[in-house]
Amino acid sequence: MNYEVRETNLPLPLFKRGKVRDVYDLDDRLLIVSTDRISAFDVVLPNAIPHKGEALNRLSVHWFDKTKDIISNHILDVVDPRTVLARKTDPIKIEFVVRGYLYGSAWRSYSEGKSICGIRLPPSLKKAERLPEPIFTPTTKAEIGHDIAITKEDVANRIGKNAAKEVEEVCIKLYERASSKAERNEIILADTKLEFGFLNGGLLLIDEVITPDSSRFWPLDKYEVGKSQISFDKQDVRDYLESTGWNKQPPAPNLPNYIIRETSKKYIEVYERLTGRKF
Repeated sequence: MNYEVRETNLPLPLFKRGKVRDVYDLDDRLLIVSTDRISAFDVVLPNAIPHKGEALNRLSVHWFDKTKDIISNHILDVVDPRTVLARKTDPIKIEFVVRGYLYGSAWRSYSEGKSICGIRLPPSLKKAERLPEPIFTPTTKAEIGHDIAITKEDVANRIGKNAAKEVEEVCIKLYERASSKAERNEIILADTKLEFGFLNGGLLLIDEVITPDSSRFWPLDKYEVGKSQISFDKQDVRDYLESTGWNKQPPAPNLPNYIIRETSKKYIEVYERLTGRKF
């Protein structure tokens, strides 16, 4: 059944309605519902993608479980396929990006001869090339507008040296584990964004983990260095919106049915390939 959940209105205090998630306040806990909303270029689109929220939530729950030996996370209970009960933390207002391949904004900076979050990469690398080792490239977490790249020193100044060191080490471990698992399932994890919060002085992994909304996934059999890559994410949506000449300001144009259908299939396929489970 191709139903969709664009918005929820539960009889609970609303903590936050994000681009994708509706979050409800239960004192020291949060009820987090992953809807089927989709955003592009920082704008929530008028259409929803059937099953997207369920695929995102189920995949996040999978990774939270598979990485809890690396770091504790905020999940207390899985309420239903698109809803979790989570601990409330003091979130770090930084997005921690780990890149294993040279792509996106990192490629643009590199091709202009710039450093990436203070990191100088070797010369003569090509677009989408695997990096000698994963790099840690944090950004600000903008409520409105675009995130801005920052350095390790900036992170240390914001959260302290020890916490910054712990976050970086955890991020690299999480990326390496997920990347290795993905490759065994014929998928490249090019990069991923991770988020953390503090609770009682300890660090917890929060939000979502290694999903198509927070990561770049490429089919291994289609991978080719030096070129733009096919992605298991909302790239088809971005490409369509670019083709319309939209100025990337609200309101966004409607998506055609074939884009909605194909995007839904991609979210389901990447869930099945990464977990080995039927959706």
